[in-house]
Amino acid sequence: MSATNSLSQGVTLLRPEIEVSDAVDKSGIPRPRILIVDDISDNRTILTRRFQRRGFDVVEADSGFTAIELIDKDPFDLVLLDVMMPGIDGIETLKRIRSQRSASALPVIMVTAKSESANIVDALELGANDYVTKPVDFAVALARVNTQISRKRAEQQVAQVNDELRKANEDLERRVEERTSRLIDANQRLKVEIADREESQARSQYLAYHDSLTGLGNRLLFKEQLEEALKDVSVTPHPLAVLFLDLDGFKAVNDTLGHSVGDLLLKSVAAKLRDILPRTDRIARLGGDEFAILQMSVAQPASSIALAQKIIEIVGQPCSVDGHDVTVGASVGVAVAHPGDMNTETFLKSADLAMYSAKADGRGTYRMFDPEMDAVVQTRRLLERDMRTALALDGFRLYYQPLVNLQSKKVTAFEALMRWEHPERGSVPPAEFIPVAEEMGLIVQLGEWALRQACAEAMDWPDGICISVNLSPLQFSKGNLVSTVVSALASSGLPASRLELEITESVLLEKSERNIAILNQLRDLGVRISMDDFGTGYSSIGYLRSFQFDKIKIDQSFVRDLLVDEGSLAIVRAIAGLGVSFGMTTTAEGVETEEQMRCLNLEGCIEVQGYFYSKPVPAHEINDLLASLAGRRVQLGDHRP
Repeated sequence: MSATNSLSQGVTLLRPEIEVSDAVDKSGIPRPRILIVDDISDNRTILTRRFQRRGFDVVEADSGFTAIELIDKDPFDLVLLDVMMPGIDGIETLKRIRSQRSASALPVIMVTAKSESANIVDALELGANDYVTKPVDFAVALARVNTQISRKRAEQQVAQVNDELRKANEDLERRVEERTSRLIDANQRLKVEIADREESQARSQYLAYHDSLTGLGNRLLFKEQLEEALKDVSVTPHPLAVLFLDLDGFKAVNDTLGHSVGDLLLKSVAAKLRDILPRTDRIARLGGDEFAILQMSVAQPASSIALAQKIIEIVGQPCSVDGHDVTVGASVGVAVAHPGDMNTETFLKSADLAMYSAKADGRGTYRMFDPEMDAVVQTRRLLERDMRTALALDGFRLYYQPLVNLQSKKVTAFEALMRWEHPERGSVPPAEFIPVAEEMGLIVQLGEWALRQACAEAMDWPDGICISVNLSPLQFSKGNLVSTVVSALASSGLPASRLELEITESVLLEKSERNIAILNQLRDLGVRISMDDFGTGYSSIGYLRSFQFDKIKIDQSFVRDLLVDEGSLAIVRAIAGLGVSFGMTTTAEGVETEEQMRCLNLEGCIEVQGYFYSKPVPAHEINDLLASLAGRRVQLGDHRP
């Protein structure tokens, strides 16, 4: 009785025709399972039938590829492998088998013609266990197959016995060693446990109250020390001050030189601060690059002011960290205790507010706590809350200011400018809410809204007029800018050629390679890219070499003094020349008078923008504005269509 099970193309599994169980013979010994590999079907069939009659499970493969596939999937006791086959021959097939399985793990007997002695030598050197010649003498083949399978099983049994013996010996040795160790360690364990417990408790206590990097006290220890000091002040009034300090420029060190250098810098600053403090004072690292000092038993506020000035001087000195020249600064906030009206939390909050006030006032300085600072913080929090509400309730609006071509006198584009009409405060200036939005991270959502809104509203304008939208650096680092632009264009139907995106050079100051890649993706969409406030940064000309801008906008600070300051005029003339050299449009911002417009025209500027033509207007006034400017152009004698 026989059955055929097709495993894959060219693979046939044949069961023995004798009546025995599927896996073992009558003696209980597993039946040998062999793989016959030959591209000639008749050769496989003859050998298969003969081996079946001897109680073998047989699987056939008509190529080396099929054989490798089967061997990877199923276990075999032996492989009968023909040398001459198309595709990969028996020698190559043997190489691949031996790369995965050793000669003892899977015996291979090569089948070859008598004249192919060179192949036999190659095969044996590559790890073949034996060979038979064609035409196959089945008795010889059977004997050699049985020999190899018997050897394999014997080796497996020996390995199994040896493994069991090894495990038994190891287990015995382990138990003996464990018992011996228990006797030896019994007396020591109590001593070690006691010592470990004491050391662990001391270590845990230390770690709970100290910063692992600098060795200074941490926030928890500082708070407890402050609580004790305030209790003393309430009983016996004496001077007490807290100084909070934050390192200016530390993030740049971490970002450019790595956290390992940043950690070394923190340790260096901690050591400097510890060295300038008397033993009566307390110092802690609160986290990150923030430190706190508790100053006691000295005249206030003179002593805390003197200490703050000394800290700023010491921290601001250049130093070498791991071979790098590093310079950071310090912003210090000072709060002085007044008996009876200050608890720990309010004291710490006061010093913290003073520190942030110092940072807001330009950094590298100190500020004494003033109750008005708390009011400023509360006002800021209300502003943040109201901004989130305004975004959720569609409380922001876009106004548009025209850009006019000086030759055609026609409007070429409108710049979208965000406006916020607060329900209680009235109109909030962009200079007030945009920086707050950037600090909050809300600028990404605002920027996406502005982009979508501007594209949608620009669809109502004449086809030749573009829309210009400002981008924040945070939209590059925290937003999905390219996808947002694609979505805004798709949802509005606005052609990409009518969209201009304005950036400032801060986009290229950090992660410039990544941001330039994003700009190139936007350029590939067909969007135009402008650099705003050109000439006010550190290396604006260098950016013109790293990216081909479509437009550069001359900052209004140069335009304002154009007619009275030779330096401003020279800068405008130079930027206009750069625009011509690089093939870019030059746009002058802040044009308020006809004299400024005429001067800019003479210097070669292509576009102007400012109150001379129009203040920013809401979207519904655009058509009236265009009509008004067209009429004004006609009055000035320009009759071009």
